[in-house]
Parts: sequence; C-alpha cells; structure tokens
Amino acid sequence: MKRHSLQPAVFTWLVVMAALVAAVAAPGAFAQAGNPEVPKAKQTSLGLYLTAAEAYGKWRADPEHIKVLDVRTTEEYLFVGHAPMAWNVPLMSQTYQWNADKQSFAMQPNPDFVSQVMEFAGPSDTLLVMCRSGGRSAMAVNKLAEAGFTNVYQIVDGMEGDVITDPESVFKGQHLRNGWKNSGNPWTYEPEPRQMRFNTKETVE
Repeated sequence: MKRHSLQPAVFTWLVVMAALVAAVAAPGAFAQAGNPEVPKAKQTSLGLYLTAAEAYGKWRADPEHIKVLDVRTTEEYLFVGHAPMAWNVPLMSQTYQWNADKQSFAMQPNPDFVSQVMEFAGPSDTLLVMCRSGGRSAMAVNKLAEAGFTNVYQIVDGMEGDVITDPESVFKGQHLRNGWKNSGNPWTYEPEPRQMRFNTKETVE
C-alpha cells in the first residue's frame, strides 16, 4: 500500500486546529479574552477567567503556589463570609456618604491596593481574584496587570454569585446564582488577620 506523507504546511495547520479544538473543549474554555460569554463589565486585559467552582479546583491542585485574592471591603469579608484561604485586600472601601445619583453609599479607592498585594505576591505568581460578583475583581485584575502581573485570573461569578432575575422567585434581585458560596466551595466567617490588609488613607477628591 502506498503511503502519502503530509506536507509540512498541512501538518502544521492540523496541529493548530487540534489545539484550538482542545482549548474550546477544556473546562473554563470560555476563559478567552473577548469571549461573549463573559459580560463586558467582567472582562479583563489579561483575558483569564474561571468560575468559582473552577477556581477552587485550580487552587486545590497547587495550594502552595496559587493564591486566592478577595478584593471586597473588609465588612463584606467579615460579615458576608469568605474563602478560608483568601487574602483580603480591598480595592475600595465603604464610606457612609450617600450618593443620591447612584442611590447607594459612595466607595473610595484604596490607593495602596497594588503595593499591599505585592506584600505577599509577585508579578509572576498565580492569583485568583474575586469580589461579590465579578465587577470590582475585573478592575483589580486590570490594576495588577498594569503593575506587571501576568497570571491573574478573574473569578467571574465572585463570592455571592450573579443576581436572580426570575420575576416569580422570592429571591429576585439577590446574588444567589452561582458564586463561591453557592458552588459547594468552603467558606467561613472566621477572619485570619495575617491575610488581611486595610485601606487606612482618606482619598482627597
């Protein structure tokens, strides 16, 4: 039987296509930059995304070298609950100034956010970043990327998960869909002061 060898260009094309198919089929494959499955407000410049369930699995596979970073406020970390292994460095702090336009209390940025993260992590370390549901964590990832971090994943559903939109549900409007707390991942109210950082500076506007 006569054998036909593949031309180098054809072989290279087949290898590339196989790699693309494998990437799309892999868990967390939606973790590609610009993928429409990730809402625009949750997309980051690094384009690395995980669900909370995937993030816990990734941390468990290498807990010595992977850090979970929680960028919610100190109050959220303490009173809503947190992942027991998570470091807490607030991207923003809660103020008690009412913002009538937004119908919410104003937040102020933490000017020491990046430097506080760098107290326990370096630019080449793997970080898995979460907030309540993925908005602030996206901003945090972008700030870290600007500072030279290259392996920072956005946990797209955060600690509490996405909002329930079913008009018939008694939980409509609450963050109870997916997220770290609703995915069977471990969480606690017990603080670990060694893993917490605080915003102690007032921002001048």
